[in-house]
Amino acid sequence: MLPSLFLVLVLVLCSGSSGYSVADQYAPKLAYCPSDDINLVREASGLSQNETQWLQRRDVRTKEALHNFLQRATSSSQNFTQLFHRIFDAGMVPRIGIAVSGGGYRSMLTGAGILSAFDNRTRGAMDHGLGGILQSTTYMTGCSGGNWLVASLSWNNWTSVQDILDMNYDRKTARKQGKITKDPIWDLSDSIVSPGGLNIIKTARRWDHITNAVKAKQEAGFNTSLADVWGRALSYKFFPTLERGGIDYTWSSLRDSPIFQAGDMPLPITVADGRYPGSNAIALNATVFEFNPFEMGSWDPSLNAFTDVKYLGTNVTNGKPVAHTAKKCIEGFDNTAFIMGTSSNLFNQFLLRINSTHLPNFVTKWATNLLKSWAHEFNDVAVYNPNPFKDTRYVMENFSTSIVDSEHLYLVDGGEDDENVPLIPLLQRDRDLDIIFAIDNSADNKLQWPDGSSLVHTYERQFVLQGQKIAFPHIPDTNTFINLGLNKRPTFFGCNATNMTSLKYIPPLVVYYPNSEYSFNSNQSAFKLSYSRDQMANMISNGFEIATRNNFTDDPEFIGCIACAIMKRKQEALDLELPSECERCLARYCWDGTVDDTPLDELKQDVHHSFINPEEDKDGDGIDDYSDEDFTDDDVDDYHFFHYSNVDEIHHAATYTGKLLPTGAIDKGSNKPLINLSSKLGIPATSIAYAIVTFICTLSASLL
Repeated sequence: MLPSLFLVLVLVLCSGSSGYSVADQYAPKLAYCPSDDINLVREASGLSQNETQWLQRRDVRTKEALHNFLQRATSSSQNFTQLFHRIFDAGMVPRIGIAVSGGGYRSMLTGAGILSAFDNRTRGAMDHGLGGILQSTTYMTGCSGGNWLVASLSWNNWTSVQDILDMNYDRKTARKQGKITKDPIWDLSDSIVSPGGLNIIKTARRWDHITNAVKAKQEAGFNTSLADVWGRALSYKFFPTLERGGIDYTWSSLRDSPIFQAGDMPLPITVADGRYPGSNAIALNATVFEFNPFEMGSWDPSLNAFTDVKYLGTNVTNGKPVAHTAKKCIEGFDNTAFIMGTSSNLFNQFLLRINSTHLPNFVTKWATNLLKSWAHEFNDVAVYNPNPFKDTRYVMENFSTSIVDSEHLYLVDGGEDDENVPLIPLLQRDRDLDIIFAIDNSADNKLQWPDGSSLVHTYERQFVLQGQKIAFPHIPDTNTFINLGLNKRPTFFGCNATNMTSLKYIPPLVVYYPNSEYSFNSNQSAFKLSYSRDQMANMISNGFEIATRNNFTDDPEFIGCIACAIMKRKQEALDLELPSECERCLARYCWDGTVDDTPLDELKQDVHHSFINPEEDKDGDGIDDYSDEDFTDDDVDDYHFFHYSNVDEIHHAATYTGKLLPTGAIDKGSNKPLINLSSKLGIPATSIAYAIVTFICTLSASLL
C-alpha cells in the first residue's frame, strides 16, 4: 500500500473545501484606489516621497544612537573626540546600511548573531559587543535566508534576537508545563516541510491549510506559483502568533506600524531577480528588484521604475488602472510571506535534493514528477500577474522592453545572479550611505564557507550596462580571499576615496563579515531545515563572535576600528586629520591591494561559477548548443548553496498552475485506510498522504 500512497501525492496541492474559509483571506481583494486619477508607477529617479519623509524621522534617531556608539567606542582615546565632534557639528552624520546574504537557516542564524552584537538590546552587547550600531542603521537588506532574518524581525514589531532566544527558551519550558501551546518565532525544532515532526496529523492539517490558501488565491483569478506554497510554509515559522502564520499579513502594512512610522527601526529591503519572458538567463545583466515597505521595482535601466507595493495585483497600463477596473485597485497581493518566498525559494530544491541521497527510487521519482507536474505554463519561481509595470515608459535607451511588454512579471531567487549579498539597493547614490556591513553566509566552496565571490560579482556589475548607476570598491579574486585569509576575518574594502576617483561616484566603505567558525561549526547546509534550541543558540553565539572578533579577545581595539570605518567617508569629505589609532586600524583591516591567486585545493575552490553544461556544449565554444544565451537556467547552480548531481531537473521545477484533479482520483481500494482516516479527521486524504511522505523522507534523510 505504501507505494500507492506516494503515487497520489501529485494531488497534494489540489485538495480543499468549498465555501468561504480562513484560507480565503490569502486571496487578494478588490478595493477602491486612493484617488480617481491614481498612477501607481513612478520613474526611478531619486527616492520616493514616502521614503524621503521617513528618512527625516529616522535620521533624528540614528544621529543620537551613532553619537552614543562612537563616544563609547572611542572613549579610550582623546584623539577621536575632535574628529567625531567636527563631523556631527557639520551635520554630516554617517549613514549606515547592513546587507545579509542568502544561505537558508545558516544565514538567518549566523546573521542573527551578528545583528545581536550590533543591538544594544542584547545582553552583553554593550560590554563586549558593538551594541548601538543597529540603532544607528538606516537600511537593512536581505536575500533569501538573510531576508528571513530581516523580515521576521521587522514584521514582528521590530523584535530583537535576544527576545526571540528568550521566547524559545521560556516557551519551551512553559509548553512542557502545559501553560501555552503556540510556537515561538523561529521554533525550528521541526522541518518546514514536516512541521508536525512525529505528529503526522499536525503536518497534514498544516499542508491542508497551505493548499486551501493557495487555491483561494487561484480561484480569485491570480496565477499561483511555488513562491506561494513556500511562503505559506515559511510563514508559520516567522509569524506563529498570527492566524495561520499571518495569512492576510501584508508587506505594505509595515508602513502603518507606529515603530516604523516613528523612525525607530531601519528600513527593510528584500531583493529578487527579474527574468526576461522567454529566457532562462540569469547573469550580471539580470534586473535586480527590491521590495521595501513603500515600493517594489528596480533602479536598473532595464526597468527604471517603481510601483506602490500595496496595490500589486492591480491591472494597469503605464501605471494607471485599466478602464474596466478604473477606480478599483487590488489589495492583499503583497502578502508578506509571499514576498519572502519570492526571494528565497527552497521548496523544489529541497525536495529534489533527495536525488543525491540513498532514498528509494520511487521516492525520488515522486518528488521529481510532483514538481514537474506544477510546471505546465511557466518556468519561473514567482509569477506577478498582472504585470505592475505593463507598458511603462521608463526603460532606458538601448535596453529591451520585454519586461514591460509582458502580461506577467517573472521574479526568481535574489541570489541567482551570484550576488548573494544584496548590496545593489544600498549602492544607490540617492541613499547616500557611508558604510555597508556586508554579512556573507554563502557556501561558495565544498566546505560551505564564503570566498568573497558575491562581492566580486557586485564589483563586476558596475562595468556592465545594468550597473551604470552604481559604483563599488575594487575587490580581489576569490583565490586571494582564501589565500590571504580574507574569508576568515572582517576586512574593509574601499578605505581610501582618493583611489576611487575614476568611478561614477565615491561608493560606501564596505566592512566584509564572512561566516567563519569560532565556537560552533556554522558552515551548516542550507538544506538543514530543523535546529534544536541549543543548535540555534550556538549558531547565534558564533555569529556574535564573528561580529566582535571573539568578544574582542582577538583584538581589544576592534570596536575602535569599527568606529574609524564608520567615520572614514565623512573624515575624507571634511578633510579632517585621521587619529593615529585609526591609521593603525586601517592598516590592519583594509585590503591593501595585495593579490595572491595561487591555485587552491579542490575543497576550497569556488564551485558555483560554471554556467556552462559540458554535455550541451558539443562544440566547446562555451555556449550551450541549444541556446543562443551565454547563461541558461539549466546550467547555473541555482544558488550559492545549492549543488546538485542533476541540475537540469531542478531548474525545470517551477510553477503550480492549479489544473485541479478531482480528489476522487485517489485509488479508494488500495488506500481505504487513508480514506477512512481522512473522513474521521476532516482532512483531505492527499494532505495526510503528503504528511506521511514528508515525515518518511525527513526521517530517512536524517538516518543516511
